[in-house]
Amino acid sequence: MPLTKLTFKPGLNRERTFASNEGGWYAADKVRFRFGLPEKIKGWVKRSNKSFLGSCRALHAWTALNLDSYLGIGTSSKYYIDFGTTLYDITPLRTTTVAGEVTFSATNTSSTLVVTDTGHGAQQGDFVTFSGAATLGGTITAAILNQEYKIDLIVNANTYNITARAVASVADITVDGQYTPTAVAANASDTGNGGSSVVGAYQINTGLDTTIFGNGWGAGVWNAADHGWGQAATTTVQQGTLRIWTHDNFGEDLLLNVRDGGIFYWDKSSGLTAIAVNITSLAGAVSAPTIAKHVLVSDRDRHVLAFGCDTEANPGIQDPLSIRFSSQESLTNWSATATNTAGQLRLGSGSEIISVVETRQQILVFTDKSLYTMQFLGPPFTFGVDLISENTSIISPLAAIAVQDNVFWMGRGEFFNYGGSVSKIPCSVRDYIFDNMNSNQLEKVFAALNAANSEVWWFYPSSGSDNVDSYVLYNYVDNVWSYGTLPRTAWVDRGINNFPIAASVDGYLYDHERGYDDGSTNPASAISSFIQSSPVTLGDGERFAFVRRLLPDISFLDSNNQTAQTLFTLKANNFPGGDFLQSSANNVTLSNVNADKNALPVEQYTNQVNMRLRGRSISLRIDSTDTGLGWRLGTPSIDVRFDGKR
Repeated sequence: MPLTKLTFKPGLNRERTFASNEGGWYAADKVRFRFGLPEKIKGWVKRSNKSFLGSCRALHAWTALNLDSYLGIGTSSKYYIDFGTTLYDITPLRTTTVAGEVTFSATNTSSTLVVTDTGHGAQQGDFVTFSGAATLGGTITAAILNQEYKIDLIVNANTYNITARAVASVADITVDGQYTPTAVAANASDTGNGGSSVVGAYQINTGLDTTIFGNGWGAGVWNAADHGWGQAATTTVQQGTLRIWTHDNFGEDLLLNVRDGGIFYWDKSSGLTAIAVNITSLAGAVSAPTIAKHVLVSDRDRHVLAFGCDTEANPGIQDPLSIRFSSQESLTNWSATATNTAGQLRLGSGSEIISVVETRQQILVFTDKSLYTMQFLGPPFTFGVDLISENTSIISPLAAIAVQDNVFWMGRGEFFNYGGSVSKIPCSVRDYIFDNMNSNQLEKVFAALNAANSEVWWFYPSSGSDNVDSYVLYNYVDNVWSYGTLPRTAWVDRGINNFPIAASVDGYLYDHERGYDDGSTNPASAISSFIQSSPVTLGDGERFAFVRRLLPDISFLDSNNQTAQTLFTLKANNFPGGDFLQSSANNVTLSNVNADKNALPVEQYTNQVNMRLRGRSISLRIDSTDTGLGWRLGTPSIDVRFDGKR
């Protein structure tokens, strides 16, 4: 019998049963599809040895007028600017005390310092920098006091605890750029209070790293079946949301907003050591919003827009459906008059604005139940909004991404696309993804664009994790899906930078699509990838078949591993619901390798692999666990000989 080619349909499909998906792929990890064929995704390299504090939820890249490139990094604890290989903390201040309002007290042999500041307004985990302090008299010197501290514990509205630590020196910095503070214990001579000149500069309150839920009376549906009369409900209710940043550049400067907080401005000309300041404090500020859910700069007409903000008539009172815009080319003039273009709108459908995405032609505004388009009209109305869908959901504030004039987003149980009208995207792995998602941490879901590969990725926390650890990948040109595991919390596509940049749960930034290895370790480690097919029927009716040979068709791309290999596994079974009865696995390696890799052809193949399998159908699996290895599967063939009936 002639050789039988194993040709599979592109993309993964989990909507069908294992057997009914014959001729298709069923499961994979770290695999994408290009031109209908599966290949291992490329690797990632640590961008620098500088790590950030907290979980990064937002990245924004832009270029200054002198062509310097900057990267904004918004985390649950801080806001940084990455320039070169250094992270600069530009986190805005919430307040600065008057000299003498802050005092310290220490206990002999303890490193815990009690800080007294009446009505401090701080939260556990906040950061405060002290200056002007004098020694307490013993080991707690002025140098130890006059530095930044993270608040360990809020005792009450007037006092909190910090841990006294030694001043960082070059010797304290480890090879990976980390600094582990050394605690300093007070002694019997530390009886002072820091003097009357202490000033405390408090950064804005840190936000949650994980969405917090609670339960209790009123949390669930009245008289629901999951609890008896008068018993506490088991249904959870949201108690606190993540700290999510939005940001945009205004010229070469930066605007940033922490969701349900203030809008801040960083002036590039002030230097990288300058912090961001509230726009209400800028010279000439008139009626600027004090609270918002989202901020962006309209590229076409240079208006600053605040979404879910307080209105001009009720400053400080947040309206979650309000949209305000400054006068054209102005950061500071938000007072709507007949002689400027400032103004405000209010959406009529939904209860709050969830997400905002700008395309080349318009702005899409998502509420919790509707989708609006917003466009620049010019005077006298400046902007106008149109309701385009009242049956659209979005799963999180960061779950939508623009691709030219199209927008892709993840809803609750569906995927959507907007390109002039809203349409659902058929998803061949939909149930698998949404059934595998932690429904208590949906705010962490975010969309990422990898334009070079025509892909939109959605990263999400799986059902067994509170942290983002998984992804689903959509190739919007080939209309195919894949999925896998990867711990990333934010992403910005290449453009200003040569590679896509992603933030990991380990506190580092990574350049993606570089090499084929995991650069989070030193030395880099292998990326384990695999793809598994559904069964392929070998013959009709009751006939069984023997598989005698496999002729692999695989390209090792530009792998730099001279002994690169993948593992091909064929498994046979007799019935759709039966176990695999036999399997045969062999490594497929580069052949005819010489010392000069540059002299190698692009593709080298193993000729054949001998094996012996018997069954009605077979399934193919490819695994790779080597460093420096990239691969792309072609069309393998098998040598089949038919057997009689059982």
